[in-house]
Amino acid sequence: MEISLCMIVKNEEHVLERCLKPMSHLVDEIILVDTGSNDHTKEIGEKYNAKIYDFDWCDDFAKARNYSFEKATKEYIMWLDADDYILESDIENLKILKAHLDPSFDVVNMPYSLVRDADGNTIISLRRNRIVKRENGYKWIGKVHEYLAVYGHTYHSDIYVRHDKPHPHTDRNLKIFRKMQENGEIFCPRDLFYFANELYYNHLIDEAITYYLDFLETNAWIEDKKTATLNLARCYEINHQLKDQLDILLNSLKWAKPTAEICCLIADNFLENTQYETAIFWYKTAMTCIPSKDALSLQNKDYYTWIPAIQLCVCYSRLNDYYTAYYFNELSSQIGGDKNKTSYNREYLLKKLEENKIPIPTFSTQLLDARFII
Repeated sequence: MEISLCMIVKNEEHVLERCLKPMSHLVDEIILVDTGSNDHTKEIGEKYNAKIYDFDWCDDFAKARNYSFEKATKEYIMWLDADDYILESDIENLKILKAHLDPSFDVVNMPYSLVRDADGNTIISLRRNRIVKRENGYKWIGKVHEYLAVYGHTYHSDIYVRHDKPHPHTDRNLKIFRKMQENGEIFCPRDLFYFANELYYNHLIDEAITYYLDFLETNAWIEDKKTATLNLARCYEINHQLKDQLDILLNSLKWAKPTAEICCLIADNFLENTQYETAIFWYKTAMTCIPSKDALSLQNKDYYTWIPAIQLCVCYSRLNDYYTAYYFNELSSQIGGDKNKTSYNREYLLKKLEENKIPIPTFSTQLLDARFII
């Protein structure tokens, strides 16, 4: 299997070499479409024998990506952004995939690691269709937050692409959406979703709420509707609209199985209203949820593990059940919780157990299995 690596770049001198250096020994062709660099991006590309093409930027990411795909000549096309990279261990796995992939596969998707903990373990990820068969002529769609429209036989790889965005979020994408509005363009459901996200990221909360609500009325991809629900719930929290927050979260149960994150936000709402027993039910429900291995949507694994555990510690402590609170604090500590918080809680709870002459719980490694018990 021969691979063309296709990228669109602009002023990426600070990250491009990290991306290209390991890939240059693996792919058979590198295509860089430059949208207006005035730094050393092109020189770095030339160092790795990239074929470099200029593209006049027109506020349309799909057009730029499609142009890069048109320049590819190999059997398969892989795409990356300049601030993406693949670790050496996964490069070796990618070499194996390249050598042995069944040619009946049209698409290879890979997990996309967006946020990691201090030990490098992925916390937030999703899957992206990353390698595609060139002869199928797949196209990118969408001026902003573009996606690759694929069909056919898909291989679900466990090879991680990691993303490190060196710059803070800007209003670049929001400006593109505003321009689309000014030009009277009709927003499809996906546009509504990402426009609402950009409003939310840029702290335009009231406007974001309006567009999230409009989006949720459409017949959109269910995974995007889950994310919209979570973001809308957080908008309501910012605006102190707790009743609206609970309504939108519970309404999502009509059309989708809840994620651990949705369960935790429902629990947070009840906790805020001092309804501890109900909050406990939803935090424990979150701990029984299992993240989907092949989901293309964002998943935050912390909501499946230590976050509900530490919140259960809070709930039981408020109910003066210090024994159980201690239990869940230790569980949170073992499955990734903040060590400073769990240490502080441990000290406080040990004092409470001593004051109330309650024996200190003892645990073994079997404690990890307890997260699935309600």
